[in-house]
Amino acid sequence: MTKEEITKQEEKIKEEVVDEVVKTQKQESGRKKQEDKFISWEPKTKLGKDVKSKKIKDIDYILDNNLKILEEQIVDMLLDVKSDLFLIGQSKGKFGGGKRRAWRQTQRKTREGNVPTFSALAVVGDENGHIGIGSGKAMETLPARDKAIRKAKLNIFKINRACADFDCACLEPHTVPFKVTGKSGSVRVTLIPAPMGTGLVVGRELKKVLSLAGIKDVYSRTSGRKRTTFNLIKACIDALKKTNPQEGKKI
Repeated sequence: MTKEEITKQEEKIKEEVVDEVVKTQKQESGRKKQEDKFISWEPKTKLGKDVKSKKIKDIDYILDNNLKILEEQIVDMLLDVKSDLFLIGQSKGKFGGGKRRAWRQTQRKTREGNVPTFSALAVVGDENGHIGIGSGKAMETLPARDKAIRKAKLNIFKINRACADFDCACLEPHTVPFKVTGKSGSVRVTLIPAPMGTGLVVGRELKKVLSLAGIKDVYSRTSGRKRTTFNLIKACIDALKKTNPQEGKKI
């Protein structure tokens, strides 16, 4: 090997080490922020007090007993959730606008002029069988996002997963346990079990829901006005709720 190749390899190794150090620092800073939030959190409900005092350590105990979650810190303390926004709006522009965006803008006519409002649709999940969605409206984009994420955490529920395809025998919970159909408005979404390695054979927005729910392989069939993202997501959530008998009774 020449000196130039050796120096290139050393530079690559240094860059990898620096990246790992930066990642660990970010993770530690995020953990410290979460710990500070939990320390400063003063629960107002009995359930929140039991969670902070560590009398309740499992989110499944809350969901199985149909206990009402009224504080988002309960979910943050018991689960390591991730969040994402759906593209429900469209940017303004010539010939009807351009790219899709996460905020849907509407206007209200008043004597002072046009009053804009923004709405967002968020999903949260731990990629291990827990998922929730929520929508929020506000006069600005960031408050709308925060409201949507907060409501999604309060609406979290548990789904069932299994290895249910006849072509697969891995015995790992990677797909839906059986064929389920959810509906919302004119939209119908059917989720069908798939063998390991198939992936998510669904639309781009539905992938956000299923991946955060912990489903890795599934077939799908949709019908109706699929361009209405609100109804498309709600139909998928309705199908996921039917995998859990307790959640199916609530519908």
